[in-house]
Amino acid sequence: MSLFLPKLTCKKDIDEVIKGVAEKVVVLRFGRDEDSVCLQLDEILSKTAHDLSNMASIYIVDVDKAPIYTRYFDISYIPSTVFFFNGQHMKVDYGSPDHTKFVGSFKTKQDFMDLIEVIYRGAMRGKMIVRSPIDPQNIPKYDLLYHGI
Repeated sequence: MSLFLPKLTCKKDIDEVIKGVAEKVVVLRFGRDEDSVCLQLDEILSKTAHDLSNMASIYIVDVDKAPIYTRYFDISYIPSTVFFFNGQHMKVDYGSPDHTKFVGSFKTKQDFMDLIEVIYRGAMRGKMIVRSPIDPQNIPKYDLLYHGI
């Protein structure tokens, strides 16, 4: 559980943040407070929140309290991190079939900071999808549930 990052507890709060934060990347971490991988990711997010405050606003979302967004973004593994800029969903090419979210925890604080910088710079240029700067070996691999359908 992160004591330093704001929590969004309902759809209305999430909608307001997505629509209301301007000229910054909105980072939504979907997960559960008691999950060990979520706690690991929360530590990275809280340690970088101040350094990235000019580029990003970071929020925690409990998957059980926001089932609409959990279904909408197909959050089947936690933690999953979703990015927005000026109300637009930002997609990232991680070299995997799913560009809509980052699944798992970042290996290092620097990986997360590099990703936010790439998303921010791409969004400022009008791009809605950017290529991940993270070393492919540092990106967790998961099989998609709908793979092969």
